Amino acid sequence: MIIVMASSKKEDVAHVVHKIEEMGYKAHVIVGVERTVVAAVGDERGKERLISLEALPHVEKVFPILKPFKLAGREVKSEPSIVSAGKARFGGGYFSVIAGPCAVESEAQIRESARLVKASGAAMLRGGAFKPRTSPYSFQGMELEGLKLLWAAGQETGLPVVTEAVTPDQVAVVAQFADMIQIGARNMQNFALLRAAGKAGKPVILKRGMMSTINEFLMSAEYILSEGNPDVILCERGIRTFETETRNTLDIQAVPVIRQVSHLPVIIDPSHAAGRWELVTPMACAAVAAGADGLLVEVHPNPAEAMSDGQQSLKPERFGQMMAAIRPLLDVMKRELC
Repeated sequence: MIIVMASSKKEDVAHVVHKIEEMGYKAHVIVGVERTVVAAVGDERGKERLISLEALPHVEKVFPILKPFKLAGREVKSEPSIVSAGKARFGGGYFSVIAGPCAVESEAQIRESARLVKASGAAMLRGGAFKPRTSPYSFQGMELEGLKLLWAAGQETGLPVVTEAVTPDQVAVVAQFADMIQIGARNMQNFALLRAAGKAGKPVILKRGMMSTINEFLMSAEYILSEGNPDVILCERGIRTFETETRNTLDIQAVPVIRQVSHLPVIIDPSHAAGRWELVTPMACAAVAAGADGLLVEVHPNPAEAMSDGQQSLKPERFGQMMAAIRPLLDVMKRELC
């Protein structure tokens, strides 16, 4: 249920929150431009009791949330959310590019990657330390050592960093070194991991599962939001279809569809969608034109020697060309590049 406040005074909001919690529900306060609302989330049975809150003098109206995703939907918050990490901002007219290698491979590699992507306009540095791979024989990442190298490269260049947590017990250590936590496509419905990320106190990038519907995607985001973390970025990275010419099929229409029903920022990962470096720039341009709030791109100083995903990684000069290609489109779409 949504409780629309007639008063935004702290004591009045606190009184409503107390009443909601007394009834056994979680209260989430959303302060908007024009109004403050409190979302009461919990067991659907007996929710009619919450309607009695309309009798309070500082409550304007109480009405049900119709969508299955309660906190991710525009019913609760009509204005777009803005998620920030350092100077990078996503949503609400802001657009940021996250770039870097698929995996941290050495100190020299990640330092060079950070320097090069920053020079071309990236606002955040990416790099995998814990790598969930299809084959158990593939490179699994440098783990904690790689995480520390990623953090150091970010500190040296002034770029905030994002990396993936694969298991719930990794969330705390990733949160210690990273400015943002990534949940990969294979873990989109790892509910224990989603809850742990929601409790970590850091922004989260949630990637869409390769065989997941948009509704399932938003319900996974709901797990993170329900733990009190409002800073969730949705990442479309391609879905699995019958097509074999590309690694996945980029569901570009997911961007406007999600923007209609959710206030959360939506970014695109053209690298994993295409699986081929030569398709990354066209897909990045398409993402901007569709209204995306950012990009997540794989860039490697020497893709031919990359230990993972070299075939879809851009060389630094090609990344610079991609950035030059999207800038005019960002002006057309009225997006501010951060």
